[in-house]
Amino acid sequence: MDAADTIRAYYDALRAGEPLAPFFAAERAGDPQAVKFGISERLVGVESIREGLRDQTERTVDWAVDSRALRVTERERHAWFADDVTMGWTDTERGIRYEFETRWSGTLERRETADTSPGTPESDWRFVGMHVSTAGEI
Repeated sequence: MDAADTIRAYYDALRAGEPLAPFFAAERAGDPQAVKFGISERLVGVESIREGLRDQTERTVDWAVDSRALRVTERERHAWFADDVTMGWTDTERGIRYEFETRWSGTLERRETADTSPGTPESDWRFVGMHVSTAGEI
């Protein structure tokens, strides 16, 4: 699975309500911490990302994720991407449906992995940085 397939698998997992944390790189000694910026969140470090994604999965349903312009550049051990994504979900706690035109960008790193536990992507690519913002004009 290449980096682009990993990003598409992440979108599929989001739509299906599956765990998303396995798509993010675990921290290693001396590494900078992974970061994930969402529309209304800033998560730094793998534990914060895992907690934030777990909370998101527990309180949201009916995800729609429509990738319209995925561009990925892949090198031997790193890849970066940008995409325009129409997305929506229902917040089960508030009973509100949200829909946004968003821009996604991020960086992935190839990691050797032997983790075959359920919910772990078949890819050895992991996100080390992700940014999602609304595309609306100010």
